[in-house]
Parts: sequence; structure tokens; C-alpha cells
Amino acid sequence: MTTELRTRVAALMPQAKQDLTQLVAFRSVADPRQFPPEECERTAQWVADAFASVGLTKVGLHETPDGSKAVIASRPAPPGAPTVLLYCHYDVQPPLDAAAWRTPVWELTEKNGRWYGRGSADCKGNIVMHLTALRAIDPELPLGITLVSEGSEEQGTGGLERFVQANPDLLRADAIVIGDCGNFAAGVPTFTETLRGSVNVVVTVETLAGPMHSGMFGGAAPDALAAMIHLLATLRDEHGNTTVDGLSNDQRWSGVQYPVEQFRIDAGVLGGVDLLGEGTVADMLWARPALTVLGIDAPPVLGSSGAVQPAARARLNLRIPPGTDPQTGLRALTEHLRANVPWHAQLTIEIEGTGAPFRSGRGGPARTAMEQALTQAYGRAPTTQGQGGSIPLCNVFADTYPDAEIMLLGVEEPKCLIHAPNESVDPAEIERMALAEALFLTNYR
Repeated sequence: MTTELRTRVAALMPQAKQDLTQLVAFRSVADPRQFPPEECERTAQWVADAFASVGLTKVGLHETPDGSKAVIASRPAPPGAPTVLLYCHYDVQPPLDAAAWRTPVWELTEKNGRWYGRGSADCKGNIVMHLTALRAIDPELPLGITLVSEGSEEQGTGGLERFVQANPDLLRADAIVIGDCGNFAAGVPTFTETLRGSVNVVVTVETLAGPMHSGMFGGAAPDALAAMIHLLATLRDEHGNTTVDGLSNDQRWSGVQYPVEQFRIDAGVLGGVDLLGEGTVADMLWARPALTVLGIDAPPVLGSSGAVQPAARARLNLRIPPGTDPQTGLRALTEHLRANVPWHAQLTIEIEGTGAPFRSGRGGPARTAMEQALTQAYGRAPTTQGQGGSIPLCNVFADTYPDAEIMLLGVEEPKCLIHAPNESVDPAEIERMALAEALFLTNYR
């Protein structure tokens, strides 16, 4: 059976490339301020038609509370047979700096053995993975299959999360495959077992009624930008460890380790620049909190004047590991900021949002079947990793379907550069992951 499926999947790869070419051409950024909503609507219809063509009979576009459309397609399970839910999303990140792209953003382009284009990996490559697997399997397989493709995952507006809570029976399943992750490296089959949660706040520091001449007032007048710099500096120590009072920063990661030199390459760290933290790379990425300054409002260098600044703003992102409640993280961060703002400067904290971390379970018939499938597809046993990003839907699935086994995997690996210019996918990963999924669907009973 493995050889037969391998041959089928290999023969389907030209169709997979054609599918991805059509998908990448849709500018499906779920933000009407940047791209026409029609782009997402056209993409959703393409996804619905594609999965209808592979034998899923109940197909529909369902509006979610944030206005996005979720594509749901299903084939009911025969009596006594389990149901597998396949997840992906069809919306993509905006292209960011278009000038930094070396290939056309919205045109799938083959270069050096990889396929380039926005969404080629995240997450349209995973849509194609699911499609190719379903094309390869026996259409009469005694198994229930449901596909859900989200339309606003990258925006984080929670449309599908609230839709699932309001319509739990539509997506009920025994096993859930979250196709929005990937392998530790190309060719290394990997389960993503943990996701960090997040806390986002916007901090404003105010000290003066208005800007004042730096020659006449500088030295005694409290500089709001200097106060912000001082405050942000308290969130890291000299080694780069995140230091938010009340949050542990010495946890250890017990799964696969991330070699330092490989991480330096993957992250594009400049020569001679130190990595952050006193733990291993895996500890810092997947087991410990991490504070990132996402942006600062301050005068730009070009056009700045000799003035003491009256106010400064910063947007902060705190990633928290499994075991830390997001409200605990939020409380610790806000209390730390209030305790460390210098010179009794006025501090305002605006809460943008929080997301809970996630840890998938181990064991169970679905996990066992997927482990065997990955081993057969890749010729080596799978490993495990964490992921620094957050997928709040995983917690909604876990709460709504507590008996379901949830597995996170997919075609995304470090060289894909998801969310960045020059996103790409390794077509061999699509082929191997599609084969693994086809083997899993065939053998999971």
C-alpha cells in the first residue's frame, strides 16, 4: 500500500503545482484596507470547488462573526467509523516590502528547486497538501472526512473560533490535523507539540505638555523617549533573558534541540552578534517567555529637531509558554511596567489582546497512525518541536472536542520564510507530507 500511494502522490505533483499556482495568484489578505475583499471571496470559492472535486459532498461557505468566510466540506463517516478534521487557512500575510521580493509576489515561481510566492507555504501549501492526499486515497475509504479552511487566521480576529463555539456539531471529529505548521527542517518529519500564547499591549509614557528646546531645557526636563528606553531595558537582562517580574524564565525544553549554527543561519543572525538568553535555543524559543518590542512611536531621525520629547509609545508582544495563563502573563507584564517606569512619568497601558498557549496530547490511535505514516513517508521516525507562534483555534478545538486527538504538522519549515519577503515552499515537502497524510487516512480506523 505504501508503494502504491507513493506512486500516486508522485504522479499528482504536476496537479499540485497547478493548484498552488492558482492559489498564490489570489491576493487573499483578509484586510479590506489593503486588498479588495473579493480576493478572499474568490479564494474561498476556489477552495470549496477544489474539495468538492475530490469527493467531499457537503460543501459550503459559512460566514463567521468577523465577516470572513470559512469553507467547510465533509463526507460523513459510515456507522462506527471515525471522522478526521483537516484544517488549513486560505488567507495570507500582506507582502510587506514588495521591493525586497526577488520573484513576483502573487505568481508562483520555481527557483533553485523551490516554489516562491506569498502563501506558497503559509498556508496555501498546506491546502495543496490536503488536496493531494485526498486525491491519492481510495474514495470509498470507510472514514469520515471534514475539511475546514479559515479565511482570517492571519488577522487574528477570531472569526472561526467563535463560529466553532456556536456551531460545535459541524466540525466534530475524532482526530484533528492542523495543517498550519511544519517540520523542524526539510526532510525531518516533526510534530509541533506546543504553541506559545501571547499578550499584546501598547504602552504610552508622557512627561511634558509639549516638546521643549533641548538646549534650554534638556538635562532637567524629563525626556519621555529616554524614560521609554529605560523602561524597555528592564524587560531584558544583560544576557538577553526576558525579565518580567513574576514570570519564570528558566524552563527547559525536553524535545528536539535546535543547533546554534543552524538557528543562526535560519534567523539570519549577523556575524559576531550574540544570541539571546542563557538557555539553549530550544529553551528560549519554546519553553520560556519572550518579550519583543514590535514598534515605537518616536520622531524619525530624518527631520528630527533639537527638542526634549514629551511622549513616546511602544507596542509590546509577550510570548508565554504552555503552563502560563495569559491573564497571569498580562498581570505580570502590566505590574512590571508600572513598577519600573522612571521619574514618576505618566504611564498608560492599552491591552490589545491575549492568547492562550497550547500543548497537544501524546499517544492515542490517531497519533500512533500518524507516527507510522510519517515514518513510512520520510524513511525516519518523527521528532517533536515547539512553535513560538500562537494558534488560538487549537484551544477552542481542545475545549469544544475534549476527546479529539489534535496533531499539528504541515509543509512549513524554516527556509520557507513565512510572513517575510521571498516566502517559498519545498515541493518535496508537499509530496512527502501529502503521502504521510494519505497513509494516515488509509490506516486510521
